[in-house]
Amino acid sequence: MQPDIIEQRDEIVRAVFPQGIPELWCPLLTHYRDEQATLDDERIRAHLRRLSPVVKTFLAPGSTGDGWEMSESTQRRLVRKLLEIADELDLLIMIGVLRTERGAAREAILETASELLDGPPPRDPVACARALADRRVSGFTVTPPRGAGLTEQTIQDELASVPELGVPVAFYQLPQITENEISHRSLAALAAEYPNFYLFKDTSGHDRVARAAQDGKQEYENLFLVRGAELGYAGWHRGAGGPYHGFLLSTANCFASAFTEMLAALEAGDAPKAKTLSDRVSAVAQELFDAAGELPYGNPFSNANRAIDHVFAHGAERAGAIPPPCTISGNRLPSELIAQAAESLQRNGFPVEHGYLS
Repeated sequence: MQPDIIEQRDEIVRAVFPQGIPELWCPLLTHYRDEQATLDDERIRAHLRRLSPVVKTFLAPGSTGDGWEMSESTQRRLVRKLLEIADELDLLIMIGVLRTERGAAREAILETASELLDGPPPRDPVACARALADRRVSGFTVTPPRGAGLTEQTIQDELASVPELGVPVAFYQLPQITENEISHRSLAALAAEYPNFYLFKDTSGHDRVARAAQDGKQEYENLFLVRGAELGYAGWHRGAGGPYHGFLLSTANCFASAFTEMLAALEAGDAPKAKTLSDRVSAVAQELFDAAGELPYGNPFSNANRAIDHVFAHGAERAGAIPPPCTISGNRLPSELIAQAAESLQRNGFPVEHGYLS
């Protein structure tokens, strides 16, 4: 990799994150007021206020926030509201551009960036990063185009069309939706050419790119890798010998404080404490993911976190006495899932006597 690319990527990252890239990111849940999936602005604000002391950058709308099921008009309204709240709470939003048709992500990003900046984004990537950060945007996340039969070169060319715009970019490995994976060779080529590509999220569970980077390949120098796959968290971090710099987790909606403690323990060299915290979160997450996976509607990760967050928001006793939260499908979560979340949290030592909304 050319030294000027490395230096420019560092400059772009400093423009967005003067204190360094956070190790914990959250793909934010979207909250709804009713069965018509009307956005609940105040509930969204309260959730962000609860997380803001420990999480500073959010992906929205991501898979956990129903981005794949949300209309484009609702996505735009949600992003506008989140940027308004981010300005109040000193946060950053990574805008998820969940478009899998060829050329669709580039077109959507150009339109959004032009609206945010009152004109086309600067082609200079450092200037573009500064301008977007001033508007509380840390970049745009895109996936490969959809298609199991796409060639490696086709995927690479499609992804390259986005950083060509000059905007800060994160690529998102999500074969559950795209039916393919970005190869470590393609990621290395993109990182070597585009300094504004600074973050890679992998939710595949295969971790091929991160393992290639861990092998010491210079092509990945100063590219920040975050894991999106759940469970067994502590062991995946570089502080424990794993291949990732950080995490972008659906469960950060509920366990941000526990993850922050876990990361602090890893930094301090206290692997046993980090593993204990990781195991407690994993126990609740596994149980609720399994239960939510039986529902005939919605994303199991979104439904599970929505149930857990409902208990944290209202407290265990009140959470079971009020209507369960709505999902984007128009269905409310079953009361049995709420009760299971409350019981699992208590059994695993998470305090839920009082809710953060009270």
